[in-house]
Amino acid sequence: MEILLKIIFLQTMKWNINNQFSYPKSTRSLYNGSRHYMINGERLPSVTNILQLTKSSEDKKALEKWKKDNKDSEMILRESSSRGTLMHSYLSETLMGRMNGELIDEVNLPKKMAETIISNGLNDYVKEVYASEECVYSLKYKYAGTMDALISTHKDKLQICDFKQKNSPAKREYNSIRDYFTQILLYATAHNEIHGTNIQSGIILMCTPNLIFQKFEIEGQEFVDLQKEALKRVEKYHKIINQNI
Repeated sequence: MEILLKIIFLQTMKWNINNQFSYPKSTRSLYNGSRHYMINGERLPSVTNILQLTKSSEDKKALEKWKKDNKDSEMILRESSSRGTLMHSYLSETLMGRMNGELIDEVNLPKKMAETIISNGLNDYVKEVYASEECVYSLKYKYAGTMDALISTHKDKLQICDFKQKNSPAKREYNSIRDYFTQILLYATAHNEIHGTNIQSGIILMCTPNLIFQKFEIEGQEFVDLQKEALKRVEKYHKIINQNI
């Protein structure tokens, strides 16, 4: 039965898997309380860590206010994180054609959210999948991270694809969306450096727990301008760390 389900699942995939790029084996660990990657014997800070440390004072105050106004904030954050992890796991297995019968049969909210992203944002949009949950790094700017996916579209556009779960719908002008774009841009910069690609486009595919789907894309001059800002945040991070040594 599981083999039959696997065959049916593979037949429904609307994209090809391309192993053009070879990604490094990396070791993630906590160093001074934050996530780092060991790449070729060098310890590099994670993109997530960089974004967290360089948040604006306004964003930090807004988060503290939200926590203060919501007595269940810690529980909400834990549940959101767990839901996002499970959703990402399902999406990764689906993208790479690794689903087993147990996961195919399973019915839960993270899976429903993942399926919403697949049906609305991946099917009929993605032509090839090059990577899912693979490490990229920059020796020039000194950082590393794990990108959700690298895809190409039916218009032959190479994109970093990031999956997000959010408790309520977002607007493009939100700071959280800008941070998501920054994350994509740093992955693209690292991938271009190490693999000689020319990624100039990224896409965020997002779903809420009540299955509202949203898509945000960045390219063109906006991509170029925000990429400069993203690298400034990396520079700011290293200045902060060096000052505290």
